[in-house]
Amino acid sequence: MSFSSETKKELSKVIPEKKCCMLAEIAGFARMNGSIRLMGGGKMNVSLTSEDPSIARHFKQMIQSYFDTPTSLDILQTAAFRRGKSYRITLDDVTTGGQMLRETGLMTVKEGSNVLTEGISQTVIRKKCCKKAYLKGLFLASGSVSHPEKGYHLEIVCKNEYIAADVRKLMNHFGLNAKTAQRKEKYIAYLKESEHIVDFMNIIGAHSQLLEFENIRIIKDMRNTANRIVNCESANLDKSVNAAGRHIADIRLIDEKIGLHNLPDRLRGIAEIRLKHPDLSLKELAELLVPPVSKSGVNHRLARISEMAERLREEEAGEQETGEKKDRKRA
Repeated sequence: MSFSSETKKELSKVIPEKKCCMLAEIAGFARMNGSIRLMGGGKMNVSLTSEDPSIARHFKQMIQSYFDTPTSLDILQTAAFRRGKSYRITLDDVTTGGQMLRETGLMTVKEGSNVLTEGISQTVIRKKCCKKAYLKGLFLASGSVSHPEKGYHLEIVCKNEYIAADVRKLMNHFGLNAKTAQRKEKYIAYLKESEHIVDFMNIIGAHSQLLEFENIRIIKDMRNTANRIVNCESANLDKSVNAAGRHIADIRLIDEKIGLHNLPDRLRGIAEIRLKHPDLSLKELAELLVPPVSKSGVNHRLARISEMAERLREEEAGEQETGEKKDRKRA
């Protein structure tokens, strides 16, 4: 079972204690997964669908409890190219459909006529607890969250940009920095930061899955930190090895051209120790000197040796160029 499925399974086991929150959760779910069929005479056949049987049973129980009306739960076969089944909750009493639509904010009355609404009804989410419940209903209807091992992404798929904008606004009421984007013919409101995903899961009440998310995130962060440390140490080691190679090449050039015995005592001492210990760090070289010096002191002396070696190379190159010119003149 996916991380999203486990999260929804946890959420579907909890019925809100407050009636207002129960209505808000139903409203959020119905906004995404509700459908209406007009029966005439002001009667409406209202149904909600889900591909998860536990979610379908959850909302069937809440609708029956809140509206005090019987409901039916039917199993529908999905399209041939899709696996599994879907589950449809239908209000048995068609006269209750209009009441449900009005109370959930999916429909309003204007000039004596019923008019379907597009966005989220502010009447249903006046309280903070109801805002949380509405988000829970939205997530159970069309939300998903990636397994934290694979990446950090939580989204709610919306039918149009108006609903997506309202969902983003509702999420950002809790400081979640939600954004919207278009995906083919639909729109999504989504979160990318792991901290905001954790906050969202806490808001909708997925506490067990939140702990699992955090555990995986901590292990993942520790592993990434360890990898960064290893990579950094490896890079530093490569840098030290390359630097040591350059030092030894410079010292051997000086020894060949002028002899180490002609160097000042301080430079001769570090040159001889570097030749004997090519694998030691600057700090370790500093401790071998008599008297010991600082790491920066060793670095300064080796830099002077490098400058001297570079001058010798330049002089050699100049002499070679002069010799070539003389050869061309004689030719």
